Amino acid sequence: MIFGLKMKNVLFILIGTAIMSFGLVNFNMQNKLAEGGFTGITLLLYFMFKWDPSYTNLILNIPLFFIGWKLLGRNAFIYTILGTVGLSVFLWIFQRYSIYMPLKDDLLLAALFAGVFLGIGLGIIFRYGGTTGGVDIIARLVQKYAGWSMGRTMFIFDICVIGASVLTYLNYREAMYTLVAVFIGARVIDFIQEGAYTARGAMIVSERNDDIAKKIMDEMDRGVTVLKGYGSFTKIEREVLYCVVAKNEIVRLKNLITSVDPHAFVSVTVVHDVHGEGFTLDENKKPIEI
Repeated sequence: MIFGLKMKNVLFILIGTAIMSFGLVNFNMQNKLAEGGFTGITLLLYFMFKWDPSYTNLILNIPLFFIGWKLLGRNAFIYTILGTVGLSVFLWIFQRYSIYMPLKDDLLLAALFAGVFLGIGLGIIFRYGGTTGGVDIIARLVQKYAGWSMGRTMFIFDICVIGASVLTYLNYREAMYTLVAVFIGARVIDFIQEGAYTARGAMIVSERNDDIAKKIMDEMDRGVTVLKGYGSFTKIEREVLYCVVAKNEIVRLKNLITSVDPHAFVSVTVVHDVHGEGFTLDENKKPIEI
């Protein structure tokens, strides 16, 4: 850790910007696909006036850096500068050392790969505390002074940018494939941030709760919480077990429950974010590095 910054975060933010830049140059720019946010504005300026995105990205973000200093806090602000500058540097590199992939006749493939690369890149950047500036800072400002959610502001901004692209250089076919790329990118970002390690939460109702709880704790080394339940039909109070396990453990958990009580009622849900011992803390209550 240097100057309060985690070197692991710095490294992965740079990796994320490299992946994102590669996709923008080799799939978006080569196939005239647009994008939302400030990235979309840089692409619009590129296709309209041939202005280099590596420069316009920095120029557009410089005024926002002065605003973002107070909004983001020191570390987040530095990570944001790192993400923005890293994106510009890698855009400059990949434009000069691009890989020619003729996908004009297969825009679906181009859109899929554009979305995947942008989603993976941004997902990694966000996961390690960075941003690429632009709309994120604007959205925070609007949230603070107008009360709008960040998601709402970013969505409206994206629609405006893509709409402007349609009115200037995109034809209807490229516009439709752009929407495919944007959708894929959003889903991949969610997966990288939340779904790369999703857990499973199980609600268990059984006549043998004590035996099931003991077996889960002994054999799976997972904690079990006992909740008070009330049957709407039977009007009988009963205990409900709640247990969170890793997604690769859910089959083992269900088999364990069935071995104790084949008639147990089990409800399994997807848990996108888990904090605590066994997930983000080790047995000594110390953070597990991710």
